[in-house]
This record gives sequence, structure tokens and C-alpha cells, in this order.
Amino acid sequence: MPETTLDLGADKSLLLLDDDEPFLRRLAKAMEKRGFEVETAGSVAEGRAIATARPPAYAVCDLRLEDGNGLDVVEVIRAKRPEARIVVLTGYGAIATAVAAVKIGATDYLSKPADANDITNALLASGDSLPPPPENPMSADRVRWEHIQRVYELCDRNVSETARRLNMHRRTLQRILAKRSPR
Repeated sequence: MPETTLDLGADKSLLLLDDDEPFLRRLAKAMEKRGFEVETAGSVAEGRAIATARPPAYAVCDLRLEDGNGLDVVEVIRAKRPEARIVVLTGYGAIATAVAAVKIGATDYLSKPADANDITNALLASGDSLPPPPENPMSADRVRWEHIQRVYELCDRNVSETARRLNMHRRTLQRILAKRSPR
């Protein structure tokens, strides 16, 4: 699909918040080609400062950053600019975090890897209509693996506690953790 300038309305301001610098640069370039006026932030503190000083019309916020949670920035944007369209982007897709993101005011929730087309569709979906499904969604095996990794991290990388919470045998979990992530 060729990259074209879209009708974004009068205010084309877009805040991109992610601590993955190469991804942030690529996404910023792709979104600028689509007509957005992009401002980037690599931390929650930076994102909050930009959202407070210049609340954007659009925002794409990573959920987990080194200095905190991207939902903190979503709250600031929502308080300063209630009509803003906000997409929460994360590599740790889970129902609980999706619900939390939407309750706080996110317009949509996408799991990485999401490309610029998926993000643009989510940002520009009108009213209550949903954007089209992503071209390359995560496989069921990948979603399962991501969930296990998330619970493992939340249990401070304790295999026994993770296995108990996932209702899984400890050795089965160890075998899963020893393998590479599925595509």
C-alpha cells in the first residue's frame, strides 16, 4: 500500500512515546510521510512534559517504558485534551492491560509488531467503528508465549510462582521458557 497523505483535520500533532529508539525513529518517519506533525519521547517523564505543554491531537504510547507506565501519559493527554485519539502499543498483549488502557481513555490497543498502517488505521478510525484487522496479527502460539513471559516477569522471574499462577507444571514451564519465541 503506497504511503499517502491522509485527511487528518486542522491539527496533525502526533506524540510518539516509546523507549525503543530505532523503532521510534522508523515510526516517526513513516507517520510524517502520512501527514502527521510528529514529536517523539523516549520516557514517561518526557512524554508527560510534552503532553502537558503541547497536548497532541493524536498519540501512540508504548505501555511499558524503563521509567514507568505509558498509561500515565495517556491520563495526562486525556485530561488536557479529551478529544485526542490515543493508541496504546505494547509487546506484552494481555486482556487486563487492554481493558486498563481503554478505561483510562485510549482509543485502541495494538500489540507489537504493529506497522505504521495498523497504527494509522487505529488512530483515524471514526466514531465507534473499529479499524480493519491487522495484516499480520500475532499467531496463537506467539500470544500464549507473550502471556507466559509477562506473568513470568510479574512474578520476578520465579519459575515456581509463575507455574503456580498459570496452573502449569514447573518443568513444562521451564521447557517453554528455554525455547525461542514463536513467530
